[in-house]
Amino acid sequence: MDKALLDAAVIAVKDCLKIKKDELLLVVTDTNLKEIGESLVVAGRSLGTRAIIMEMPPLSRNGEEPPEPVTKAMMHSDVVVAPTTMSLTHTAARREACKAGARVATMPGITKETMVRCLNADYFAIAERTRTVTDMLTAAKSARVTTAAGTDITMPLEGIRAIASTGLFHEAGSFGNLPSGEAYMMPAEGGSEGIFVVDGSMAGIGDLEGKTPITIKVEKGHATEITGGPEADLLREKLEPLGKPAFNVAELGVGTNDAARIIGNILEDEKVMGTIHIALGNNMSMGGTVDVPIHLDGIVKDPTVELDGKTIMKDGKLLLD
Repeated sequence: MDKALLDAAVIAVKDCLKIKKDELLLVVTDTNLKEIGESLVVAGRSLGTRAIIMEMPPLSRNGEEPPEPVTKAMMHSDVVVAPTTMSLTHTAARREACKAGARVATMPGITKETMVRCLNADYFAIAERTRTVTDMLTAAKSARVTTAAGTDITMPLEGIRAIASTGLFHEAGSFGNLPSGEAYMMPAEGGSEGIFVVDGSMAGIGDLEGKTPITIKVEKGHATEITGGPEADLLREKLEPLGKPAFNVAELGVGTNDAARIIGNILEDEKVMGTIHIALGNNMSMGGTVDVPIHLDGIVKDPTVELDGKTIMKDGKLLLD
């Protein structure tokens, strides 16, 4: 097995998930990411855990539920790591596993290169930065995001608690992506207004470098127009079969990982420090009521972010005291 990959897997289970000897580690993977899944099992067993792997066919979209036996196994494990093609983050399976006390790390679409590069980041520094931004989001009543590319959207946040995805999941029921580094939350349902221009990458579509950005008009908390090139057409095709809930403005996230870069893989792209992302679809994992089997993040580059009129990011540069 590739030594760099195995070393990164050990960091994931030992440092990020604080695995303990004799805990039950479940690795949920699919045929596309089997090598990464196997590296995590080897890493877990090297640390004295009871590590098992469940392999399934790739799911069809982010947020789709895994087969029932996988869900049941997740609920009866101490630690779950899910390197899968499509994300299990915003699923009932993940929520039920956390409710039962599992520590869960999802790794949707992860590549060997991302795992090796981003798992070797300073997660304690990332965690501190992430918590600072999370506290700012939680305290804010509204956010406004603007960019030179045409983004200008206002999102109501009052009374909603932001979530810190620090990359350190040490408490029972904690969860997040690996690699990690983002502060995120749902805006109040039905309240977002404006336009956001996705010019970094789009979940399920890929890197937009050199392509026509996707421009999304938002009214009363839903995307009402999606325009651009073929990528915009593809996004509409993914959302339309699921009806209006799929067009819900589900998330505002701020990337905090200084080791991440935009590569066309949303797992890494949404963590890039100096970007924000806005997602459409399911917001149940953030305390919302929109339960639809899709959640797609769009990366916005070089944003200016204002919280209650105070600028916390200027043209892609975080301004933290």
